Amino acid sequence: MPVITCIDDLKQLYKKRTPKMFYDYAESGSYTEQTFRENTSDFVKIRLRQRVARDLTGRSTATTMMGEAVSMPVALSPVGSTGMQRADGEIKAARAAAAFGVPFTLSTMSVCSIEDVAQFSPTPFWFQLYVMKDEGFVDAIIERARKAKCSALVVTLDLQILGQRHKDLKNGLSTPPRLTLPNILNIMTKPRWAFEMLSTPRRTFRNIVGHAKGVTDLANLNAWTNEQFDPLLTWDKVKRIRDQWGGKLILKGILDADDARMAMDVGADAIIVSNHGGRQLDGALSSIRVLPSIVAAVGDKTEVYLDSGIRSGQDVLKALALGAKGTFIGRSYIYGLGAMGQAGVTKALEIIHKELDISMALCGVQKATELSREHVLVPRDFEGDWV
Repeated sequence: MPVITCIDDLKQLYKKRTPKMFYDYAESGSYTEQTFRENTSDFVKIRLRQRVARDLTGRSTATTMMGEAVSMPVALSPVGSTGMQRADGEIKAARAAAAFGVPFTLSTMSVCSIEDVAQFSPTPFWFQLYVMKDEGFVDAIIERARKAKCSALVVTLDLQILGQRHKDLKNGLSTPPRLTLPNILNIMTKPRWAFEMLSTPRRTFRNIVGHAKGVTDLANLNAWTNEQFDPLLTWDKVKRIRDQWGGKLILKGILDADDARMAMDVGADAIIVSNHGGRQLDGALSSIRVLPSIVAAVGDKTEVYLDSGIRSGQDVLKALALGAKGTFIGRSYIYGLGAMGQAGVTKALEIIHKELDISMALCGVQKATELSREHVLVPRDFEGDWV
């Protein structure tokens, strides 16, 4: 086993151990992938302010997200098809998150169902909702999340229309993978993945199959999902979902200060500044670049979280310093999951936690809740002077 020191080490193992189709699914953005790249490269432009001769005893990364105590301000993002990265992937990620003391968010497009994860997760998790045209399906899945005692609903707003990801089209992405000759040959080079996948009954979108009308096999599942994302998702519909859910509500996919104010007006308990990991509108700004303007727009009237681009504890520190109350990681934990299963998710969390703790200390900070703009150096033109 190689020595794992950083998230990129997990990524290299992940690439070796996961079928190309699913590696490419995670490690790609839409169209030219400009936004996908800048989500990470813009973090590099922010520098940390080193401070010395401070009391560094009693350090703590603990805080709260949505009123829940967390060991560090990092939640696991909803990622579709996580159960294709590793067999029973959502269950493994949820259990790792629970043991580490951070939130796990289950995607609508998960392989393991709400009920599967509820059965095996030792703590409540958050559920992410894609709003579909079929209101009956939406109503039913919200009720299923309630019955599973999900402690927050995360409504994704930036996927009314699916952005084109060239690699997925070229690979013929599907869950489960179609047994074409190229797929079979590639899977043969990943024996551990194949053996574990054959050992589980969870190999399709179990939140949908058996729950959506007429969805019984791979063919009509693909047709249903391609047609169902709701282009009529408006703020009025968000209000309807808020009222139906009645619990803690997080709105994901906010990338503009005006939309952040609208989210606050409809009663969001938190918003997630996110461009869907660069997988939707290519050419949009990175999440970290727009974060300060959104924090300024909503103040402390709602919690602001950041998703997209975090690959280290230093990235978490920078987001907190620019005003985020918490962060979400997607690819960082998926790398660990594909590389080493549940232990790999734990390893990813350990890496980020250690980097956050040490970087805080070298910035002269005892507690993650004390991080502010004074702890980073930001280029004057970082947010841009746009016309």
